[in-house]
Order: sequence, then C-alpha cells, then structure tokens
Amino acid sequence: MAILATLYGLAAYLVFLATFVYAIGFVGNLPLLPKTIDSGAGAPLVETLAVDLALLGLFAVQHSVMARRGFKRWWTKVIPEAVERSTFVLAATAVLALLLWQWRPLAEPVLWSVNDPLGRLALQGVFWLGWAVLLISTFLINHFELFGLRQVWANLRGQTLPVPEFRTPLFYRHVRHPIYLGFVLAFWATPQMTAGHLLFAAACTGYILIGIWFEERDLIAQFGQRYQLYRQQVGMLLPKFGSRDRKGPAQS
Repeated sequence: MAILATLYGLAAYLVFLATFVYAIGFVGNLPLLPKTIDSGAGAPLVETLAVDLALLGLFAVQHSVMARRGFKRWWTKVIPEAVERSTFVLAATAVLALLLWQWRPLAEPVLWSVNDPLGRLALQGVFWLGWAVLLISTFLINHFELFGLRQVWANLRGQTLPVPEFRTPLFYRHVRHPIYLGFVLAFWATPQMTAGHLLFAAACTGYILIGIWFEERDLIAQFGQRYQLYRQQVGMLLPKFGSRDRKGPAQS
C-alpha cells in the first residue's frame, strides 16, 4: 500500500506540474498555446459571465473547503492520511484544468493597452517576477510537503513527519503571504487588460483575500500569540522592510 501511495502522490504532483505550467502560459497569453485567457472560441456575454464565474467559484469553494483543518480531520477518516495532501492537490488540479479548458474569453472592452516597448517589457517582467516569487516561496516552506510528496515518501519509509516549525525564511520576514503576492503580481501585470482578464484577476484577488482570512484563523489557532505578534509586525501582501529579524510560521 505504501508503494501505491507513493506512486499516487507522484502522479498527482506530475499532473499538477503540467497543469500549472500551462496555467502560466494561459494567464500570460503566451503564443503557441491552443487556448489562453484572451483567446479561443467566444460566446454570448451572459453565457461567458455565467460560465467564467461558475468556474472561478468552483475553484474557490473546492480549495477553501479542502484546505480547512476541520475538513482534513474528517477526510482522513475516509482516506489514508499519507495521501490526504496529494488528493487535495489532485482535486485542485482537476478544477484548475476544467477552468483552463472551459474558460470563455471576453476580449472587449480593453481596460488598458500598453504599446510602448519598454512599458510592455516592464509589465512582462513583473509578470515573471510574480511567478518567480511564488515558486521560490513554495521551496522556502518546503515545496515537496506543500504538494504531498514528502508525506507519501515518509509513509513509504515508515517515518512520521515532524511538527511544523514556527519560522520565517527570506520573503516571510517581510510579507506574510509571498505565495499569494506572487499570484497577485502575475494576474495583474499584463500589457493588455481585457474585460475577461480583469474578471479573472479581480475574482482571484478577492478569493485570495478571503483565503488569507481563513488561513490566518487556522494559523492563530495553531500558533497562538506567536502568530498574532507576527501578524502585527509583518505586512499581509505589501512587504515591510528594515525591521529586525523575526520568527514566525512558514506555513501555507
């Protein structure tokens, strides 16, 4: 069973990785992709809004519910604890893939369009900076645990994972949620902001803010006064620099 759990966890991670890479190109309107946020078959306005909002809502509900500690406690009575995170990753990936597949573009109106080469280059630089901050931040808190690989590997070796530490490596010393900051930068930094892209960026940003509220509630329950102090000293999404070194939770 441990070998099957490991293979399951690895498969879930690889499916996530492929979908995530495509999502970067989707949001960035990269050429050669069969479909991006602003390309693909259009639809009537009412249908477009209904489908896109339903897809965004489905992702938000799935991610929020399955990420909560209460759901995890119930869920691990149904499935082995070792594959709980991998199952979450696989479910989130499936909903994300559905969104990428069924998204309806809404090219008009265009809210802004930057034609200056330096301006376009700057916005594209911020776009890639966002993804870089996001990726680096996952490794700062343990990328492989975040996506379920550490759990199945420990299960295969008959080991127990250590209790999460209360720490703030690198970005976490200055911003409490650098992963979410990376998403915000990547979603909003575009040379051409169409109505569809605006809908996507605004809805995702709103979900991020709601998700932070739920996540910080869980972190306060887990770490108590230490997280309360960390929250007072460190910005949520806007970094604060120049403060003395702090210790806080590197969790996601």
